[in-house]
Amino acid sequence: MLYLTNMSMEININCDLGEKSKHHSNKYDPDLLEIVNSANIACGFHAGDEETMHQTIKISKKNGVSIGAHPSFNDPENFGRSRINLTKEEIRKLIIDQYEILQNIALKHDEIVSHIKPHGALNNMACEDIELATIIAETINEISKDLIYLVPTGSKMEQAAKKLNMKIACEIFADRNYEDDGNLVSRKKSNALITDPEIAKKHVLNMIKNQSLNCHTGKQIPCEIDSVCIHGDNISSLATAKSIKDNLLKNGLILKKLTNLKKFL
Repeated sequence: MLYLTNMSMEININCDLGEKSKHHSNKYDPDLLEIVNSANIACGFHAGDEETMHQTIKISKKNGVSIGAHPSFNDPENFGRSRINLTKEEIRKLIIDQYEILQNIALKHDEIVSHIKPHGALNNMACEDIELATIIAETINEISKDLIYLVPTGSKMEQAAKKLNMKIACEIFADRNYEDDGNLVSRKKSNALITDPEIAKKHVLNMIKNQSLNCHTGKQIPCEIDSVCIHGDNISSLATAKSIKDNLLKNGLILKKLTNLKKFL
């Protein structure tokens, strides 16, 4: 067993789910919801629909998984992965509308949306742009100060949220490689994704153990880690999720949903 120093022995596994679309099947979502602790649910703008949101929330509730909104650009054609420049008011409306869509459905199941995590290009752009990151952070803070903001660790999103003293959970990506600046390798590049569950589990444990990002060049960037993200739309996401969960438990980590992490209690 690894001796994990200077860190909490608890961690969260989150997954982007409910992303039924022409680009992606959500057939593995029920299986993933038996593995992960928190679900980032598509709100119908890049993927998903009302029926899928109902199903995902229902299964999440059954498994004790906390529910989050996964807002994106209104661009189902490109699965929310194309960059779009919007005004401050348009960004604000985008976040609020999608949160309210999911929250209204969650309330029908006696659940609430407890966190927000932007999706795709919106997330990537905010990681690099402090102005956009600030608009999103201010909007989420305005919706409710109780919301947990799930952000990529070391990003401009984390910086903007810390200035507002928000409830922040910092995440790493299990199935993605990092550039030396801490941003994700572009999906346009051949080495963007990690599809081998064995490589992914070592990648994750190494980052948690060292509290640092592993860049594909071998560089390590110190960071805070509260959560591990597994993308639900990768071909090996189910095997990766199982492998990572088993490995974390084997190494003495306690898995918790975001709302139960000590820092938020």
